[in-house]
Amino acid sequence: MTEHDGFRIERDEGRGVATITLDVPGKLNRVSLAARRQLAAAFAELGDDQAVRTVVMTGAGGAFTAGGDIASFLTAPVDEMTSLAFNVAAPERCPKPVIARIEGYCLGVGFELSLACDFRICSDDAQLGLPEIGLGMIPGSGGTQRLARLIGLSRAKDVIMRRKRISAEDALAWGLVSEVVPAAELDAAVDRVVDELGALSPVALAMAKRVLNHVYDAPLHVGLDLEGIAYGVLKSTDDFREGVESFVEKRPPKFEGR
Repeated sequence: MTEHDGFRIERDEGRGVATITLDVPGKLNRVSLAARRQLAAAFAELGDDQAVRTVVMTGAGGAFTAGGDIASFLTAPVDEMTSLAFNVAAPERCPKPVIARIEGYCLGVGFELSLACDFRICSDDAQLGLPEIGLGMIPGSGGTQRLARLIGLSRAKDVIMRRKRISAEDALAWGLVSEVVPAAELDAAVDRVVDELGALSPVALAMAKRVLNHVYDAPLHVGLDLEGIAYGVLKSTDDFREGVESFVEKRPPKFEGR
């Protein structure tokens, strides 16, 4: 287990999963500016770790996080405040699948971190939102852009400009989260997805993530070109061969990530 400023990382080598837990007791797991920088470095390290197949991001004490360390914003350098989105985008850059395990409050930068993850699984009592405009600011870590792309411009304006909380029920209906379960079943739901992903080819998952992230707002012909190139690259991998041969031989595949 590795400790950082307000979060810790635990690795389960047997399952190939690394769990990042936001943990700041008494402050609803507030995310400091230092933590954002450290999270970017942590995701880069986990992305390079061949023993890690999947990353889970969650919060301690029944909440994901209620947001950032607002008081520190007044003394932070301007150049740091204008580049917040880069650090918070670390889950998106990570080549491994990243699951946000959400319960309780998921607000501000916490919501923005979850939006940069690949999957969002939340408990039925979760509250998601971007309340920054009430403090004379806007979501500055990717929230305005990712939320609008995921749920549409009108809904994003309603959430951001009116500080509306998104219930777990609405988040599921809008396609914002992958799954909503009772709080008591949240761990089991996350474990199920971890096991599903762990049985798949790491190189194929990384390639699929890269293609989807790079072209989801690009013209169709650009996406089709990149998809074709990626398919050709995968054809040269051992995992591609293993997938085809296991299908022909009617046996479960054993992917090695090569």
